[in-house]
Amino acid sequence: MVVRVLIGTEGPLEDLYAVPRLPWLRVNMVSTLDGAATGSDGRSGSINDPADREVFATLRRLADAVLVGAGTARAEGYRPADVPIVLVSRSAEVPESLRGADPGRVLMATVATSPGLAAARELLGAEHVLVCGQHRVDLPLLRGRLVALGHASLLAEGGPHLLRDLLDQGVADELCATVVPRVVGGDHPRIAAGPPVDVPLVLSTLLEQDGTLLGRWLITS
Repeated sequence: MVVRVLIGTEGPLEDLYAVPRLPWLRVNMVSTLDGAATGSDGRSGSINDPADREVFATLRRLADAVLVGAGTARAEGYRPADVPIVLVSRSAEVPESLRGADPGRVLMATVATSPGLAAARELLGAEHVLVCGQHRVDLPLLRGRLVALGHASLLAEGGPHLLRDLLDQGVADELCATVVPRVVGGDHPRIAAGPPVDVPLVLSTLLEQDGTLLGRWLITS
């Protein structure tokens, strides 16, 4: 176990979060101490804090592309970023906040049977709609296609269903998990949601600031 202080003399975050090899896919999630992945408004943005936001920004700077479930992008109000946003959705519906982006800044990963396939192609351009599977998004295939496009360092930002599927399909290499020092109670999703999975992890780095814990967990299976 490696324990470091987030802000201090230990070196820049870019070094602490450098990927060990390429291609690499990491997932970044946040939760409260009692396991809630969202706050009362149903958004993860309502439970994060400055330490988490600093790591969030660092991971984005290190990424070639960002994967996110379309539902999460819609709920969190995603907007075009410095790197392409890759939406994962069987329905292929592009959130309003991501419509009108410059060509290639938003990609859609969907399935051949998607009811929104034609509309997504018209909105984003056919070359920016990646059909990966017939009835469910084939995440290993998606990873391979993104790497072939030059996106070797991939960052997934959830939501919980996408994290579960990435783990289940053996696509993720790393989980970056922030635990903020709050307890919210209520009925909230965990960072992974859906049918059970059992994936072993190895702690690589643990950072702390003001009670917030930020861990890098490597996926060994």
